[in-house]
Amino acid sequence: MYKLMKLPYPYDALEPDISARTVNIHYNKHHKKYNDNLNKLIEVDIYPIEQIPQNIDKFSMDKRGDILYNAGGVLNHDLYWKSMSKIGTAPSGKLLKKINNTYGSYDNFKRIFIKKAKMLTGSGYTFLVANNSNLTIMNLPNQETPLSYGLIPLFTIDLWEHAYYLDYQNDRDKYIENFWNKADLTYASQIYENIS
Repeated sequence: MYKLMKLPYPYDALEPDISARTVNIHYNKHHKKYNDNLNKLIEVDIYPIEQIPQNIDKFSMDKRGDILYNAGGVLNHDLYWKSMSKIGTAPSGKLLKKINNTYGSYDNFKRIFIKKAKMLTGSGYTFLVANNSNLTIMNLPNQETPLSYGLIPLFTIDLWEHAYYLDYQNDRDKYIENFWNKADLTYASQIYENIS
């Protein structure tokens, strides 16, 4: 069975930008629900979860939509928690060099990412993805994963209401801006080292 990822920090680690209450509910209710649903849909984990999007045609037609939706929910949340930490960390190594080459500077990359995130309509995520060694910032709706498009997700912000509403109400723009106080690109840097 697919196991729920262990949260990499205490519930209060992201305060004051994201409250312990929000992290607790987000992780234990929303993230866990996607994981539970996936285990109900797939009784035997015949593929690692990262391989489900590429192998979705191997599942029965009537389950494919639900499997893809819930697998995306797990994968996207796994990445979201890995995209933050108590103090936040800038990218390093090859990823920092590529960001500087692609966007001019890390600060400019952040500005472009924030602008892109604010453009997303409805629920979804803004991702930094790798296409071979090239970088792209993209929005995807609901629980779509970049893996469905052959892209490697490196970093993300969750833009569903449950990610911010208790702390920011309808001020999603402020949540997007404050997210960068805790944004951590350590995981993204590690992944990029292995694909570039």
